[in-house]
Amino acid sequence: MEIGGLLLQRGLIDQQQMELARSRANGKRVDQILVEMGIVKEEDALRVLADELGMQFIELKHFEVDAELISRFPTTAIFRHEVLPLEQANGRVKVATSDPFDLEALDELSSLGRCRVDPVLARRQEIVDLIKGSLGVGGDTINELVAQRSEEGVELLEGLPSELGELAEEAQAASVIRLVNELLIEALEQRASDVHVEPGEKGLSVRYRVDGMLRPQPVPPEINHFASAIVTRLKIMSRLNIAEKRLPQDGRIKLRVSGRDVDVRVSIIPMIHGEGIVLRLLDKGRMIFDLASVGMPSEISDPFHELISLPHGIVLVTGPTGSGKTTTLYSALNEIKSPETKIVTVEDPVEYHMDGISQIQVHSKIGLTFAAGLRSILRHDPDVVLIGEIRDGETASSAIQASLTGHLVFSTLHTNDAPSAFTRLIDMGVEPYLVASTVEGVLAQRLIRELCPNCREEYHLEQDKLPPDLATSPVDSLWRAVGCRDCRDIGYTGRTGVFELLLNDPHVRKLCVDRASAGDIRDHALRQGMMTLRQSAWEKAKVGITSLDEVVRITRGDVT
Repeated sequence: MEIGGLLLQRGLIDQQQMELARSRANGKRVDQILVEMGIVKEEDALRVLADELGMQFIELKHFEVDAELISRFPTTAIFRHEVLPLEQANGRVKVATSDPFDLEALDELSSLGRCRVDPVLARRQEIVDLIKGSLGVGGDTINELVAQRSEEGVELLEGLPSELGELAEEAQAASVIRLVNELLIEALEQRASDVHVEPGEKGLSVRYRVDGMLRPQPVPPEINHFASAIVTRLKIMSRLNIAEKRLPQDGRIKLRVSGRDVDVRVSIIPMIHGEGIVLRLLDKGRMIFDLASVGMPSEISDPFHELISLPHGIVLVTGPTGSGKTTTLYSALNEIKSPETKIVTVEDPVEYHMDGISQIQVHSKIGLTFAAGLRSILRHDPDVVLIGEIRDGETASSAIQASLTGHLVFSTLHTNDAPSAFTRLIDMGVEPYLVASTVEGVLAQRLIRELCPNCREEYHLEQDKLPPDLATSPVDSLWRAVGCRDCRDIGYTGRTGVFELLLNDPHVRKLCVDRASAGDIRDHALRQGMMTLRQSAWEKAKVGITSLDEVVRITRGDVT
């Protein structure tokens, strides 16, 4: 029976869904279209196929790959056909595939491995993950480069005439380009924010930062032979000096991956064993600038919305690097922008381009600093001004003057909590009475990992296991991370914000003028009902959004 009829017979789809899938088939199988549309799970479709064809369906989640067995087969064929040899018995090799009708792949593997193969069905993503975990990201490209290296004698390039050296380098360029592209594509598939390519004594290592945590990536050991080619390729892409290997360099790459625009900020620093690279990935296609999407609860978003709707004053967002400050500020600008409002930003760098907002890129080398840019844009008659970051007293004073002349000013500051923002500005040299009269509110924030909704587990919590400051708000049960195929066995997927909002009032102004400590300002804010970062994270843990481990990892305990 045709696969669509089988799925219909099993009750996985109805007649209308089958007809819709057939109309969109365009050479593809009906079950593949249904999986792409999200109507049928791949696992369910494969189980139906396995039953009909008399094949075995297996879970590869915890499968241990036989490295010696895989080494008997060319990596290029394994990557190209997405098939994986699993085990050998009685002269036959069991091979995992997600497409039982791809006989060409099975025949090629049988021929190259000089053995008979028995196909078994498994989910495509599990097969791909195991292949990458066993052979490394870009393993097939590395295999081709090794072949070229041995055939063309690349080890002798330094001793060859320059004409031959250039020709040999051009011959390898396509594979090097593809290898770098594979590293970037894999990082985007894992939703990584950063890629770390680090030279070490034992060779090159690659790590992706996903949801704020670094994950080592398996790479073939042969990649060490092409470390300099990878660095050179990235320098060329980011328009850096490929001959300079002694000084740090910063650049930028603009890419389009699967129809999505991606900005890559490149930082290269010379280290003992070579040049270390960090790529910051800004996936514009996945960004949603909305205060609700950053995880702001109503008890924070309502007063914050009033704050950003003021006619003048300074609104600060504070937190360490990578805590989501820029996203929050862009979301705030998105909320208040309109044809009647002129919004101008000065940023270093401009991370996201927004319609309806005038954005200026800082160029410190030619004198266009935050302070200089701010002085100039005030002549452009703005209503709202965003300063990317207040780094020094000059920028702080310029922001104060802008707010005093009737502008609403947004900016970021690197402080650990909201009350410290007042004292930090005073430490920068701004007069206390000016800080007191212009700063309308401070939002401190962090990003905390969200539990995977498919595998999180509820458990009974013993009260003596709670940190002392959280024991005052006890709960009977919490949720913890487990790990499944959807979250790559991490237990977490995505991040959300936790917030601490401090609104200025007459008493805060008096404390500020009196040069009171951040602790005194904090005590007053707590008496007025301010929710701390710790409390905000704890509220998310109590409803199962995150875990107690994350609360403890991300926030400091409140002093009671």
